[in-house]
Amino acid sequence: MKMKLATLALGALMAAGPAMADLVFPSLSYRTGPFAAGGIPFADGYADYFTMLNERDGGIGGVPVRVIECETGYNTEKGVECYEATKNEGSLLYQPLSTGITYQLIPKVTADGIPLHTMGYGRTSAAYGKVFKWVFNYPANYWNGASGAINHILELNDGDIAGKKITLLYHNSAYGKEPIRTLEELSKKHGFELSLLPVDSPGQEQKSQWLQIRRDRPDYVLFWGWGVMNQVAIQEAANIRFPMENFIGIWWSGAEPDVLPAGEGAHGYKALTFTATGDDFPVFDDIKKYVIDAGKAAGNGDKLGTVQYNRAVYAAMLAAEAVRKAQEIHGVADINAAQMRDGMEALVITKERMAELGMEGFGPTFEVSCENHGGPGLVGVSQWDAKAQKWNLISDFKPTDGEVIGALIEEDAMAYAKEHNIELRDCN
Repeated sequence: MKMKLATLALGALMAAGPAMADLVFPSLSYRTGPFAAGGIPFADGYADYFTMLNERDGGIGGVPVRVIECETGYNTEKGVECYEATKNEGSLLYQPLSTGITYQLIPKVTADGIPLHTMGYGRTSAAYGKVFKWVFNYPANYWNGASGAINHILELNDGDIAGKKITLLYHNSAYGKEPIRTLEELSKKHGFELSLLPVDSPGQEQKSQWLQIRRDRPDYVLFWGWGVMNQVAIQEAANIRFPMENFIGIWWSGAEPDVLPAGEGAHGYKALTFTATGDDFPVFDDIKKYVIDAGKAAGNGDKLGTVQYNRAVYAAMLAAEAVRKAQEIHGVADINAAQMRDGMEALVITKERMAELGMEGFGPTFEVSCENHGGPGLVGVSQWDAKAQKWNLISDFKPTDGEVIGALIEEDAMAYAKEHNIELRDCN
């Protein structure tokens, strides 16, 4: 009740004030190139959610949202150019959707005082808020993903995977290399044998890697792919009759364009996730009514309910909720980037709030703090049903190995702080 009264009071304050400028959210999109299959629905979902807020609510707290889309082609240099071209537009938050771009932007946003949200990607140790004041990667990161995959395999084997052979097939980039350190630590802890198979970008040629998998006969293959690399890998797995239920991708390797080309061969393939599947959520009724049916969709309006569209809606929702929190904290509607950062650091996502947003069960509940910019790292598992042509969530959003991951995050963050002469924040 207190929160509702505070919201009403804030709304009255905003209504009495002068005309507001826009709340600006750049969208570093990639609708072109080998990764467009994932980039297009994400760009659509991100824009459509904000359009829905504008059309239904008049924006956030009475201030309209403006999305500035800049095409990167998933190219790091172009991503940095997009940042430089848009940062002076009053931009409140960047979500680069690329680990390579993220690594380049971390020092830039730190110097410029603009928050960066790398939801489920980027530099994992950015979860350590004492070092990375301006960077957030809630609700989960790649090390949570690696641990979530191992936890799932542990569940399938009654908690004992000593001697099991697990192969990591990964995009040969900063993105694909992120889980390696965690998997190495987890292999020591659980006694499994880890092998690494890199695939050069864009990943259209994987014959040699899958021949090696056929020779080595690993019990499980973990997969860090993106774009065209995903559908090639799933088809190659089907070609050698690798058991799909033992093939587990990270969340960026588990969308409809990844599995549909392989037809029945993709049946049973699994992917980690921190968002729900399908379109059976009230929020989509509003997006359909206010955006798609009104002819205001960012794309063709045919991606609603698909994996990457859903994930983008979730990302936009988290950004909008951080705006509301910042408005509440500072008592102003037309917030700036520093105030947006404060809202992100004080963000709390509860079941009740998710229900109010028409997204009950859509993602894990979590809260952010000065020290923890990554949330609790809860991870679920989804599985592809080729007959019904849909993804099914086959597990709850479960905890990952905080002991291993927490130690690695602190170690890496402290090394970064030493290298860049960063003084640790006092979170007490």
